[in-house]
Amino acid sequence: MTSSPVSPSPGVARPAPGPELVHTAAELRALPRRSGVRAVVMTMGALHEGHAALIRVARERVGPQGQVVVTVFVNPLQFGAGEDLDRYPRTLDDDVVLAAGAGADAVFAPSADEVYPGGEPQIRISAGPMGTVLEGASRPGHFDGVLTVVAKLLHLTAPDLAFFGEKDAQQLAVIRRMAADLNFPVEIVGVATVREADGLARSSRNRYLSGPERHTALALSAALFAARDRLTAEEALRDRAASAGHPGQDRSAALAALGEDRAAADAHAVAYAAGPLHGPSVARAAAGVVLEDAAHLDPPLDLDYLALIDPRDFTEVRDGYAGEAILAVAAKVGTTRLIDNIRLVFPAGGAPSPAVAQEPHTASQEPHTASQEPHTASQEEPAASQEPTAGAAPAAPRNTRKSTPPQGPLGATR
Repeated sequence: MTSSPVSPSPGVARPAPGPELVHTAAELRALPRRSGVRAVVMTMGALHEGHAALIRVARERVGPQGQVVVTVFVNPLQFGAGEDLDRYPRTLDDDVVLAAGAGADAVFAPSADEVYPGGEPQIRISAGPMGTVLEGASRPGHFDGVLTVVAKLLHLTAPDLAFFGEKDAQQLAVIRRMAADLNFPVEIVGVATVREADGLARSSRNRYLSGPERHTALALSAALFAARDRLTAEEALRDRAASAGHPGQDRSAALAALGEDRAAADAHAVAYAAGPLHGPSVARAAAGVVLEDAAHLDPPLDLDYLALIDPRDFTEVRDGYAGEAILAVAAKVGTTRLIDNIRLVFPAGGAPSPAVAQEPHTASQEPHTASQEPHTASQEEPAASQEPTAGAAPAAPRNTRKSTPPQGPLGATR
C-alpha cells in the first residue's frame, strides 16, 4: 500500500518544480537557500495525508520565497527490543511524489552511514524525566533516540522552523524542551492531528490493521471525543445550575426553578455541576467507559495507558487543574500499537472551554496551525485538527445495558 499524490492547497504556490532529492549533507548544503526562511518536516517515510498537511502548513508559513525540506530517515536509535526495524515500510518514490504535491522544495533521504558515520553514536541526548513516562515507559530509550536524531537533523538541515505533529504529543513536548534547554536557534511548530473520516488518527501503522482490527481501533478516538463531549455537558449543567438561582445542593428549589420533571436525574446532575470542580475526573471516566467496552470486542483493544497530563512536564493533572491538558491514550489492536490524544483546556473557573475543547469535525479540512506520527524519526501524526463531533466518529460498540437510575455525577447522560 502506497501513498497517493496530494494536490497542493489552493493559493499556496510552490516557487519551483521539484522537489530535489538529495542523499548527502554535502548535497543538502549545496541547495540554494533563497532569500526566505527554511522549514524542515522530519519523517520516517511512508508518507500519508498527515505528513502532507505538515508540509502544506510549512509551505504556507515560509511563503514563496522560503524553502521546505522534508527529511525521510528511518532512525534505528528509536527502535527498541522487539520492535522490527526492518518491517517499517520504505516507500521513497511515493514519498517524493507526495512531498512534491504538498509543496516541498527538497527531500533529504540520507543513509544510516550519512547520519551516523562510524556506527551508532556513543554520545546521545537524554530526554530526562519527561522521557521515562507513558510512551517512554512502554518504549525505554525511545525518546533518547528521537532527540539524538532530531538534534542531528537540525544541524544538518539548519532550518529556521521545524514542524512536528501534535499526534505525537509527548515527542513534540520533549523536542520543544530540548530546543529550549539546549538553545537551538529554531522555532518548533506543532501541527494538529489529521484524522480519517471515521475519526481514526492517520498513521503509517494503520495499514497493518485488518477490517475488524480497524473497527476496534476506532475506540481510541471515540474515547477521546467522549471525554471532550462529557466536559461540554458538564459546562452546560454548571450554566443551568447558575441560572436556577439556588444553591446546587437545594435540589427541590433548583428543580422548581428549572421546571424539570426528571427529579432523580436532574437533581443529581445540577447539584453535582454546582459543586466542586471535577473536570479531569469526568474526562478520564468518560474515556474509560469506551475503552473498557472495547476490551470486550473481537478482536479486543489491549489498553496500555490513558492519561490526562500537563504538557509542560507530562505529569498527571488533578481536579481543580487550570490550563491546557492533553488526554492521551495508547493501545494495541492485534499486533499494531496505536496512540492518539486530544487537547482540553480547563479555565481558572474549572469548567472546560468548549471553544478550545471542541475541535473541528471533518477530516477534509486543513490544519490551521502548526503533526503526524513520530515525525522525526518516528512519525505516527496535524491546528485545525480534524476531529469529528461525538456523532461523526463511529464509536466502538457498547455492551447492551438495561436502563438503570443514574449512578455517576453525570449518570443521566452516560
